[in-house]
Amino acid sequence: MDQTPLKRPQFFFTTAPLPCPYLPERLERKLVTELSGPGAENLHEALARSGFRRSHSIAYAPACPGCKACVPVRVVVPEFKRQRTMARLWKQNQDLVAIKVPARATTEQYELFARYQQSRHTGSDMALMGFYEYSAMVEDSPIDTFMVEFRDRAGELVAVCLTDRTSDGLSAVYSFFETESLRAGLGNYVVLWLIDQSQRLQLPYVYLGYWIADSAKMAYKARFQPLECLGPEGWIRLNA
Repeated sequence: MDQTPLKRPQFFFTTAPLPCPYLPERLERKLVTELSGPGAENLHEALARSGFRRSHSIAYAPACPGCKACVPVRVVVPEFKRQRTMARLWKQNQDLVAIKVPARATTEQYELFARYQQSRHTGSDMALMGFYEYSAMVEDSPIDTFMVEFRDRAGELVAVCLTDRTSDGLSAVYSFFETESLRAGLGNYVVLWLIDQSQRLQLPYVYLGYWIADSAKMAYKARFQPLECLGPEGWIRLNA
């Protein structure tokens, strides 16, 4: 008798509609599935290449009726070159020390996270997160996840990026930074660092999540060219 264990089926669910955080007067729905068990890494990689993102132990993708505004994007790392503005930004922040640390929440991180939310996303669900919810966001991951802390010369924490690693790249799960800092472009610098790290590791992509053409909050992603977007024909160049 064949004793091969049966593979557990992968179930997908659709969330209830909620107000879209990026486009006014629209509702968002998500297609979600659980990442668990010994096959979580492989499943996550396959879903990431199919346009899904990760939050906690869940993979999700937009499933909004009548709306295709959210476009998955990734930087083509081997071809990326820092042009004038990005090169200047990179040079200006070279005194920052980037430290890769385990995905463990700290009070220092949370205080920076809370200041960032109140400055950039007042009234959002994330702005209401307490330390327990923040800890879950950081630590509840079934795959290879780490944090990158960026500190200035005085040792002050000025930016953080929660990052997933896959076989073909790094994925910026969530980043936040000191919005009152005199430094320019901390958010862009975090992406530049991920690209530089991917080049050193010879990884071909940096996944930046979703880009929305009509959202000012998403506009920065189009600066990191060459950029690929996922559409019906697969991953193709995005000329935004």
